[in-house]
Amino acid sequence: MYAAHFGLRELPFGITPDTSFFFGSPRSQEALNTLLVAARSGEGFIKITGEVGTGKTLLCRKFMATLGPGFVTAYIPNPYLEPRTLVLALADELELALDRSVDQHQLLKAINYRLLQLAREGKRVVLCLDEAQAIPVESLEALRLLTNLETEKRKLLQIVLFGQPELNRKLQLDSIRQLAQRITFHYHLGPLSRDDLDYYVAHRLRVAGFTGARLFTRAAIRGLYRASGGVPRLVNIMAHKALMLSFGQGRQEVAGSHVTIAARDTIGVRREIWTWLAAGAASAAVAAGLGWVFVR
Repeated sequence: MYAAHFGLRELPFGITPDTSFFFGSPRSQEALNTLLVAARSGEGFIKITGEVGTGKTLLCRKFMATLGPGFVTAYIPNPYLEPRTLVLALADELELALDRSVDQHQLLKAINYRLLQLAREGKRVVLCLDEAQAIPVESLEALRLLTNLETEKRKLLQIVLFGQPELNRKLQLDSIRQLAQRITFHYHLGPLSRDDLDYYVAHRLRVAGFTGARLFTRAAIRGLYRASGGVPRLVNIMAHKALMLSFGQGRQEVAGSHVTIAARDTIGVRREIWTWLAAGAASAAVAAGLGWVFVR
């Protein structure tokens, strides 16, 4: 691969959420601060929404890693579960050894006892659910009932919902209006601005070991922004492909033409940029000559 060619220790633009690459843009840092303040307040539900690819899962993992020893975190990445299975998943996260045939009363009693035990140790428990827009309505109601577990001073369990904007529409349903009323903190995670994207690319390159001045030209950054709309996942996909193209040519920088070809090869780029891409594209011969770079 191109890592050694560009003086990198590792690939800088993977799409696996890696907290070492977390970029504190104004929006992501504000979202993280909101989560930390809400968690320390100890009450209610917390909701973070954002479009596909805006970094919700990475934010979730950064949040859990930042909480510190006073918190116990439970994480359910795929909450498309019926109510009982969802509660059993929480029990697993709390390290409760229960028979799968345990009845509902004993299940809730065991969870309540574990939460009280942790509270006596001075610990707060935070349950984070990723892809929360997929949670069935009945399971959302089960989550609400879990937050009824409390001492005289505070809730025993806080729940953070990370989801796409469809989650907002689900929470407008009359059948779960009680849950919606318990959301005390919320934040919508938007895309990167043009300037933030430039810093974002430079940040990931530095974390990966790059020590030069500028690897992506200003034209390349403009191309990444116009094609991605500032969505980090699309930026990562196209930046990775553009680096492969530059490496394939033996170049030491990524030019706008590399991003143009990478954008053409990427599903999900903004449709309105195709006129611009056509005007700024590399020649067909160059594109064809580099076709070997991408595995289709």
